[in-house]
Amino acid sequence: MPGPSQPFASTNAGAPAVPGQASASARGLLASPQPSRTHLVLIPSYNPGRLVQQTVQAARAQWNPVWVVVDGSTDESVALLREMAARDPGLRVIERARNGGKGEAMRDGVAAALAAGFTHVLSMDSDGQHPAPLIPTFMATSREHPAAMVLGKPVFDADAPRARVLGREVSNVLARLQTLESVRSGIGDCLYGFRVYPAQALARALAASAYMQRMDFDPEAVVRMRWAGVPVINLPAPVRYIAREAGGISHFRYGRDNARLAWMHTRLLAGMAWRSPRLLWARLQGR
Repeated sequence: MPGPSQPFASTNAGAPAVPGQASASARGLLASPQPSRTHLVLIPSYNPGRLVQQTVQAARAQWNPVWVVVDGSTDESVALLREMAARDPGLRVIERARNGGKGEAMRDGVAAALAAGFTHVLSMDSDGQHPAPLIPTFMATSREHPAAMVLGKPVFDADAPRARVLGREVSNVLARLQTLESVRSGIGDCLYGFRVYPAQALARALAASAYMQRMDFDPEAVVRMRWAGVPVINLPAPVRYIAREAGGISHFRYGRDNARLAWMHTRLLAGMAWRSPRLLWARLQGR
């Protein structure tokens, strides 16, 4: 099992404003949505550059609160986020001392959310690929169906790398096999990180695995939560691939991360094998 999380610091919302920016802060507060006591936006972030500023601003325009977990970043994004949190009471920044991967960032963020009394988290990437305008739609669906996870099903544009699109379809077929479900009744897309989780159910899934630390977090989380009987709702959501020339950043490494995903699918297929009688019974019951 993973060891304890690395120590992290938190930049709490409501810190004193940066000199010379009071009027901008006041305008932001007037435009900010009313804070939710149950649902928050959780953004794990590792070296996204200046794209994180646009991402957080877009999320804050749609929701309150927004939390960012900085996963040991070493680029300019850390200072940008600290400055933004200092003048925005709807933004909280949690800083991990060392990079542990998306799963570890989510683990810390979910634990902090539960400790603060939140029941659901919407996860989105920090690099501008996910559709912030759909945050209210996903949150409303979650509020209507609080026991379910609400998964984004990606709608790709013409710029999406074909190898990535085909590769994720392989993962989706395997995820449906691991949960004994069809495309209509089960997980629409296991890799797309724009989704709302019931926080307690996600925390249990994280506690049940010694893995789920990096690129394997998104698919293993949804498979384990389906094994636990968490319902799934799929909603279409566009995904935007930003070219490197336009500031786009990708931490995906084809060899390393595909090998990690292959090992994950092997483990989950083995886990499905001994769970299959119970899963088959649940599917016959319409669950």
